[in-house]
Amino acid sequence: MTDRSPLDAVSPLDGRYARYTEPLTDHVSEAALMRARVRVEVEYLLALADLEATPLAPDDRGRDDLRALYDSFDADDADVVKRLETEGYGDYAATNHDVKAVEYFLRMHLPDEETQAPWVHFALTSEDVNNLAHRLLLRGAVEAVLVPEIRELRDALTATAREHRDVPMLARTHGQPATPTTYGKELAVYASRLGRALGRLEAATDGLSGKLAGASGTYAAHEAAYPDVDWRAFAERFVASLGLDHAPLSTQVNPCDDLAAVFDALRGVNNVLRDLDLDMWLYVSDRYLGQEATEGETGSSTMPHKVNPIDFENSEGNLTKANSDLTFLADYVTTSRLQRDLSDSTVKRNVGAAVAHCLVGYRKTAAGLEKVTPNETAMREDLAATPEVVGEAVQTILRREGDTDAYERVKELTRGQEVGLEDFRDLFDELDVDESVREELCELTPAGYTGVGSDLVDELDG
Repeated sequence: MTDRSPLDAVSPLDGRYARYTEPLTDHVSEAALMRARVRVEVEYLLALADLEATPLAPDDRGRDDLRALYDSFDADDADVVKRLETEGYGDYAATNHDVKAVEYFLRMHLPDEETQAPWVHFALTSEDVNNLAHRLLLRGAVEAVLVPEIRELRDALTATAREHRDVPMLARTHGQPATPTTYGKELAVYASRLGRALGRLEAATDGLSGKLAGASGTYAAHEAAYPDVDWRAFAERFVASLGLDHAPLSTQVNPCDDLAAVFDALRGVNNVLRDLDLDMWLYVSDRYLGQEATEGETGSSTMPHKVNPIDFENSEGNLTKANSDLTFLADYVTTSRLQRDLSDSTVKRNVGAAVAHCLVGYRKTAAGLEKVTPNETAMREDLAATPEVVGEAVQTILRREGDTDAYERVKELTRGQEVGLEDFRDLFDELDVDESVREELCELTPAGYTGVGSDLVDELDG
């Protein structure tokens, strides 16, 4: 097969967005899965060698040679594994089985094939290898690629929130003018939410678990071969050596509730960022945010003046697609007919696509945030044009002074009416209140009615 151009890719993840998704190649590609399987098989072989019951006894150099099989696993090695599976290679006929192909690949490259070959994949079922490999890959993708991107987004939101903590802005509830806020405080809300969502993702990733219990989860083959070995303790030690929690109870399949927890946690991150994308898009639409024009970029094929919020829109689309995939994955992988069915095998091959859509979304949100800056003039003009928003403060102060009709009084003045600050001052002139209270009311302005919004930014950690 000739090398294909990214323009020939059937998925935008390997075509249009390949420059964004490239960091995931070492974690969620088919070659990465092959390498992870080799790692599990090699480490299992070395763990067997540590048992007194087995005749395996590789020296330090032999151990290094075995680990080199996955440390130096490259594109040529992946090609050999694929050929072993699909067409045969060397003395081996095609296996039509991806894990068996890895086993034969290892046999071909063992430092001491005659002694070590019988112990490769000893007493294992394919799922013993696959469940561990998939979790190692997902953990790597999340910890090495996604988490740093999420942290950068959180840090960028935090920095912007602090920089613009005092910029007053009209808030909208139900899409209508409401009690003013500050731009910085609103971004601080997202930074805080994203930090909590990141914590849930890290906790879920730390909770990934693995099984090594044979074809039906009973250690039957292991026990048959060496009944005096404590195989449950062996499995627990081995799984822990890979950095995973041990799942002591399983069928042939490792129950995938732990995977579902990671997928759900990723959805939580994505929901926060999608909500941010929507708000930033609206702020751009309201001219609360200005956008930097990129040199040479075309905003519209027919309207030369346009600078569109395309990064937020692209992120919204990718995060929505990611969440659809993650919801499907979380629902699907937690079910398996009786002790095993194979339908999850093809489904799990799509984890990489879901994770890749996440990554594209994160990078597009970051790009969008880099291009926008608050238009304080527009924000203040909008505040000045909606003086009715101080009505909340007016009726609250009057309640403090014992006015039982305060709410109704302000409602009659403002609800459905166009009012100005002078209309409020006319109302204040009619009130039977102390002059100090009247002065307090007259000093109210929309831009000054932001409570402790700017101080709330200090609630952010770091």
